[in-house]
Amino acid sequence: MKAEPIAPPRARRPGSMLASFVTLAMGALWASGCAAGGGMTADVPTPMGNLSTSKPSPDPRVGLAAGRDNPGQASWNMSLVSNAPTPREFEGKTNSDLAFLGDYLFQGNYDGFMVWDVGNPMSPRLVKPYVCPASQSDVSVFRNLLFVSSESTSGRLDCGTEGVADPVSPVRLRGIRIFDITDVSNPRYIHNVQTCRGSHTHTVVTDPNDPAHVYVYISGSAGVRPEEELAGCREMGDDPNSALFRIEVIKVPLANPEQAAVVTGARVFDGLAPSERRAETAARPGRGPGGAHTGPNQCHDITTYPAVGLAGGACQGYGILLDIRDPANPRRLNAVADTNFATWHSVTFSNDGSKVLWTDEWGGGSAPRCRATDNMVWGANAIFTIDGTEMNFESYYKMPAAQTDSENCVAHNGSLVPVPGRDIKVQGWYQGGVSVFDWTDPANPVEIAFFDRGPLVADTLRSAGSWSTYWYNGYIYTSEIARGLDVMELTPSGYLSPNEIAAAKTVQLEYFNAQEQQRFVWPATFVLAHAYLDQLQRGNGLAGARVEAIRAELVRIQALSGAGRQMALLQLAEQVGADRARASDGARVGMLTEAIRELAAAQE
Repeated sequence: MKAEPIAPPRARRPGSMLASFVTLAMGALWASGCAAGGGMTADVPTPMGNLSTSKPSPDPRVGLAAGRDNPGQASWNMSLVSNAPTPREFEGKTNSDLAFLGDYLFQGNYDGFMVWDVGNPMSPRLVKPYVCPASQSDVSVFRNLLFVSSESTSGRLDCGTEGVADPVSPVRLRGIRIFDITDVSNPRYIHNVQTCRGSHTHTVVTDPNDPAHVYVYISGSAGVRPEEELAGCREMGDDPNSALFRIEVIKVPLANPEQAAVVTGARVFDGLAPSERRAETAARPGRGPGGAHTGPNQCHDITTYPAVGLAGGACQGYGILLDIRDPANPRRLNAVADTNFATWHSVTFSNDGSKVLWTDEWGGGSAPRCRATDNMVWGANAIFTIDGTEMNFESYYKMPAAQTDSENCVAHNGSLVPVPGRDIKVQGWYQGGVSVFDWTDPANPVEIAFFDRGPLVADTLRSAGSWSTYWYNGYIYTSEIARGLDVMELTPSGYLSPNEIAAAKTVQLEYFNAQEQQRFVWPATFVLAHAYLDQLQRGNGLAGARVEAIRAELVRIQALSGAGRQMALLQLAEQVGADRARASDGARVGMLTEAIRELAAAQE
């Protein structure tokens, strides 16, 4: 692994605006439920029971029947709640990324985007199909604004479907479209920001110290457009004003989004030499250097984490760690390279910011890269721990079920599942389906749930499968490239108890963009305490008899009310705190102690 050490950024406290997004929608309801003594389904502890950790063998994902509408399906520890087919306006076009706002889901498509009402996840309702061709049409939301990426040379300013024939044209749109979605049933196209290489993907960035603006980082991977079409677009790499080797930063005034404009061309690649990486055509195992290539001049995707002041860039041959405390001027802190990676694609941080995971989109998402003959390290995730600005490689994780030559399959987009005390990610693998894995121990990631379908077409490679799979307010949503919108739900198992799932559901977000992580904060509930007890029981982190004694006392206390309940919780917190010194998992006992203390405070 290659790295260049730079002094670490100062720690900063997450801003109140960001924290409010995490619990605003349900915070008051949870607090009243706790103070009143329960009565809410998610706050009633469920015994962990004798749930199995056995994985089905042989793996049912192998050999599934093909089909568009009725393919073979396999699932383990999760269930398909609903599927909403792609509406006719977008049939045959690629469904892309997802964003969420309240009860609404925004799904990109190469011909525009869709607005879904997912207030009832059992039956998503199409609110608005908006035709506006522009690959990839990746989407993000913030308050009343929707941002949509456009990279192709055929995108038009007027959203027309006829394309753009001329090599230089005043009607071409490559960059970001901005919509006012105050009325989600009638999105209003209010502005666009043109960029030199278009926007393959983009990332919304909030600044806890600047509530008047939001920023958008542009990841544009196409060629530089002619300067005759957009002034200032120069391609020469040795030109200090080159459109290469930079991240374009758009500043959006929230009161006047029509004034959004590029304010910075952040040159975060300066000084990075070409990395050694495996060529796409490599056929040998191991970590030898690949073929000829240039150094990084753009990022495919950037994930920001404003609560910790960091961002991760998946940038050609490097994974780059950025300081974003000044969001208009991101600064590179460090970079890692891996000769097993072909295409650094996307990034996820652990909730505490101590780990970072990069994906490798080997084959660009259009090739079968999960066959039995494919190297299990190639087209996988790479997990690193973060120590200051140093990033240390720990392990790889790849969806383990062998897929066929007819299934495009490789690591793609996913997000964290807010299970307290653990790092769990749900991730799409195109036609490899959905895989949920625990990477709390970064050296030993473990799959704990999956869902998969058979190929779209038997014996013929056609693009389909999970482009993006994200957890949002209790459910898992998948943008299925060819089959529409899937909604899934995790089910209890020996890997994930009913209390852990219920505790995850207490985290209610006001909005969600996977490329801008929000720090999860769990409201004080009895379920949260029971989730930590389940983890101590599963991992033998505390003597079994003591776990059961604490559990019984929590059940007794929950039946109390008022000052009696608060006093009993404070006494239990003190007793559990004393258990930490003799526990084999003292850190988790500490989490339990804090959860009980917060529960006591919530009674006031």
